[in-house]
This record gives sequence, structure tokens and C-alpha cells, in this order.
Amino acid sequence: MDKIVILSGAGLSAQSGISTFRDTKGLWEEYDIEEICMSGCLNWNYDETIHFYNLRREDIQDKLPNHAHEKIAKLKKEFPDQIEVITQNVDNLLERAGCPDTLHLHGFLPELRCMECDDIVNISYDEQDESNSHCEKCNGQMRPNIVFFGEPAPRYEEMYNILERCGLLIIIGTSGNVLDANYLAQYADIAILNNLEPNDVITEEVFDQIYYENATTAIDKIEIDIRNYIENGTI
Repeated sequence: MDKIVILSGAGLSAQSGISTFRDTKGLWEEYDIEEICMSGCLNWNYDETIHFYNLRREDIQDKLPNHAHEKIAKLKKEFPDQIEVITQNVDNLLERAGCPDTLHLHGFLPELRCMECDDIVNISYDEQDESNSHCEKCNGQMRPNIVFFGEPAPRYEEMYNILERCGLLIIIGTSGNVLDANYLAQYADIAILNNLEPNDVITEEVFDQIYYENATTAIDKIEIDIRNYIENGTI
């Protein structure tokens, strides 16, 4: 059987209280995005950028996986060879729910990466400070292991390789502004969309099933679709 791919965006973690740069309140509201998450900002705004991601790491420390994270982790554990989990999110809530093999397209907030040798270290929820800002292997400067706007996203290639074998694609909680949901849906025989509401970017006609509601309520319906697909090859 072809793969079942669950691809999530910010809407998956929204009900756990993690804000995104499109929210009208929260951490992002106080910062100019071009100064703390654009390609090159570490060259001329290093200290403030590091400070911002320290705040983001602190912000996720007390956030808990919600029902949607837990259900995805449960399904992945039950069908490890059939389900692939991919996310645009940089938080660790899928991992904390029990889904350690998640493919993070845009980086992983608990990690730092060396700007010279690309060595990666996990600092969990700690601050990046003088004690961990230089690589233990080459003494290069460390940075958050996040893909900033305008930077290459090397794990996209892995995503497209997985999608080549995709029979059922489930897209949860994405605006379609960063990843083209309409294009990705064409990889699958059957495509499901879950967003809070329609938007002008995503074309409904390319999806076979749409749930306009919170991920935490839609996930139980999606679970039924997944089980139907595994059993019958359709939803």
C-alpha cells in the first residue's frame, strides 16, 4: 500500500497555546520579522535574534501536546511503516506526544546548529548563551537550528521523496502561504484538508475531503478516514 502522509502546520499546535507570526498577539507581535527570522539577520542582528529564539524556547516549555498531537502519535505507533509524519512546526509537541520520527521541514527549536560545520546539539529548553554559543567540534558560532525566511530548506527533498509514494495525504492547519497545499495534493490519490476556515490560497476542489474545524476535533474524523483507507484503499 502507498504511504499515508500527515503534513501539519501551525494549526496543529494552536490549541496548545503556541502562537505563530500570523497571530495578532504573542511573541511575534513585538518584533519585526525581517530583523529576527530573515536570511542574513544573524550577520547583523545576532544578539537580538538569539534573544528572540530563547524566548520562543521558553514559551514552549510549559505547552502540552493536545489531542491531535496524541492521536497522530498513536496512529504512527500503530502503523509505523504506513504513516509518515511531516511538520512545518519547530516545536517539539509531536515528539512529546510519542512521535519521535517526525520530519521537521523548517528546523527544530530545541536544537542549535554550528554555522561552520553544521554540527547539531540539543539544548532542550535552555537558553543559548556564552556557555553553548561556540561549537565543541570546531569552535564555530552556533545558531538556532531554524530555517529562516529566504534560506534553503534542505529537508524539502526528503518530503518530496516521501510524497512520491503517497496514496493518502492529510494536510492539517496550514495557510498554504509557505507550502503550496494545492500542489502537494496532486501527489496523492486522495487528499484531505483540515483548516479552521477557507482561505483564498487553498483551492477546495483539489481535496477529496475537507474539515473546517479545530485540529483537535477533526483528528477523530481523520482517524476514521485513515483506518478506512488502510482497510479498503479509500476513505
